Amino acid sequence: MPEGDAVRRLAGTLNELFVGGEVSASSPQGRFARATERLDGMIVERVRVHGKHMFIGFVPADAAGSWPQDWVHVHLGLYGWWRFNGDETLVDEGHGVVHRIAPVPKGQWDGHSETRWGEGYGQAEAGTWEPPEPVGQVRLRFYNDHAVADLVGPNRCELISDEERETVEARLGPDPLDEGARDDTEAMERFASVAHAKKRNIGEIVMDQSIIAGVGNIYRADALFLAGISPYRKGANISVKRLRELWVLICDLMNRGLAAGRLETMDPDEAPNPPIEGDEEASRWYVYHRTGRPCLRCGTLVREALMQNRRLFWCPSCQR
Repeated sequence: MPEGDAVRRLAGTLNELFVGGEVSASSPQGRFARATERLDGMIVERVRVHGKHMFIGFVPADAAGSWPQDWVHVHLGLYGWWRFNGDETLVDEGHGVVHRIAPVPKGQWDGHSETRWGEGYGQAEAGTWEPPEPVGQVRLRFYNDHAVADLVGPNRCELISDEERETVEARLGPDPLDEGARDDTEAMERFASVAHAKKRNIGEIVMDQSIIAGVGNIYRADALFLAGISPYRKGANISVKRLRELWVLICDLMNRGLAAGRLETMDPDEAPNPPIEGDEEASRWYVYHRTGRPCLRCGTLVREALMQNRRLFWCPSCQR
């Protein structure tokens, strides 16, 4: 499941390709057809993200610049992803889209990418390009003269009002990727106080989107490792001070991943040099996906278990 930084990168691509212009909308699969009938010909006014939830705001063509009252709420879940395609303008020097999210070579998708670029994008001249035929069960498609975006297999894709959007966002915890979140005392205290009041495992707490929004398996594993906190320690047994520090650590890790354009938690100064043969993950992550391999700090074998049906990774020596 894409984590918060990946959803932000997707939002950035949608913003560059579509915001400010009219789009044609359809639902090749048919399950979103009624909504796309309304959206067809409207302007994509803005794209918002809170945690793993994306909100694409549409306004009528004669209301450009107004606050959207129609939003497409998207949550990719475990299997959702976006596919993009377009003409030569997408690879113009300085455009930024392709430079930030590169195509995934055939056969090399690692399960952690949340977007793909269709074959042949950027090869057609502007004015001659046409959207390729949909591939797979495309729930939502929208396009303009230069690009197309296809949404496949989302956990949620629904047309909601602005009031409904506010309700969804209000149910979510603070987002570590919000501007200034690292130094946002109110957000930090909200996370720390709620987590400290829980008698649940901290490994469950940091994945609870109503407590902190956007954290997934990878950031959970490595943030708790770097904080030296066992995923099985109860929130109530962790000091508020350590929980504040955990908030800052998560903000730093997720913003690093957002800036890098790839989900990596490893400090370059700690990355194995040369890389460990047969343990490629050791150059990207501390404990995530490294079951049975030596901890990079103490040598203890990294463990794996299931917590709420999600894979959990930790070092039993470094994390107490």
